[in-house]
Amino acid sequence: MLGVGENLMHGAKLTILLTVLSIILGVILGIILALGKIAKNPILRNLSSAYIFFFRGTPLLIQLFVVYFTVPGVCGFAWKSLFPGDPEAVYKGAFVAALIAFALNSGAYCAEIVRAAIQSIDKGQAEAAKALGMSYGQTMRKIIIPQSIRRMVPPICNEFIMILKDVSLIFAISLMDITTISKTIMTAEGSYLVFIPALVIYLIITAFFTYIFNKVEKKFSVYE
Repeated sequence: MLGVGENLMHGAKLTILLTVLSIILGVILGIILALGKIAKNPILRNLSSAYIFFFRGTPLLIQLFVVYFTVPGVCGFAWKSLFPGDPEAVYKGAFVAALIAFALNSGAYCAEIVRAAIQSIDKGQAEAAKALGMSYGQTMRKIIIPQSIRRMVPPICNEFIMILKDVSLIFAISLMDITTISKTIMTAEGSYLVFIPALVIYLIITAFFTYIFNKVEKKFSVYE
């Protein structure tokens, strides 16, 4: 059972790593998309809106398949080629593909979070900044976005938890997360009980991050 526990903990580390990297990239992409969606330029608005609609309107599992299978097939490369000579090239390539898929998907959801937070700020502040001679970029960077961050925190924390659970989908490309390892152990040992500790690990991870996020949200709410 010790070997099972060690394997599941390895899967937990991969799950957390992929979740953290995905939300970081997703927030960065979300800010860019949100600014594009509220921009005055119709091309930027339409492109951002189309991106958000596509990734929010299609299943994440299919998006993962497209990134992992379709893109290399169409472009004529393999993800493992990113790590030539590395004995873990297949595994690392799959991780990169999964990270891209989750980040692209999260970016669409984070974009709506960021947009809603920005548009919730009193428009009078932007008008006052304009009257003081500040450019649009300066207004967003120095006045609007800093205030918006406090309102972004709760929904972005929720998005993190959603990604944490969605990462289980990487079993479909054989990345060794908690779900994949549990399924592998079940196949090898014929024991369905392995999914119980897997559930417990997910609950512990979720409870831990939920506790941290609640503390963060309370801290930010003080400044509202």
